Amino acid sequence: MCNNNTDNDACKNIAEILAIIHILQQNACTADTCLDTCDRGFLGCGTNSLNCNTRPITLYLCNGTPLSLPIAKDSVACTDAGVTCSSVFRVEKVDGCTCTLRVLAPNDDPTSEFPYSATNSFCTVNLNCVCVLRCLSDTYVECL
Repeated sequence: MCNNNTDNDACKNIAEILAIIHILQQNACTADTCLDTCDRGFLGCGTNSLNCNTRPITLYLCNGTPLSLPIAKDSVACTDAGVTCSSVFRVEKVDGCTCTLRVLAPNDDPTSEFPYSATNSFCTVNLNCVCVLRCLSDTYVECL
């Protein structure tokens, strides 16, 4: 996957997991058991959990760095002065070896029990350029 491979089968595993995450987010509900894996069949952990609707993810590029993008739609690059970036995303769409992600910002409200807030910043990622998918704890994200 990491040497500019354009073979669509190379991204199959990550794309399948992202597709599962997307379906789970569309049908968010809780379940009775806890399996702490990226492809577990439900969001949240047990019937007493919060109503989770998002499985936040971080993607790592082939050079080992996490994909990081500005949280503001009008910002150009994370290297620009004063631009706040995030490497946490919500899966919005999966189409073959590409996926559309929403950038999630750290929640600035100290009274909130939810770690992220939705932004209006999106990106489309070629999964052939991704080597690692890291899933974070399921949570609730109020979408814009």
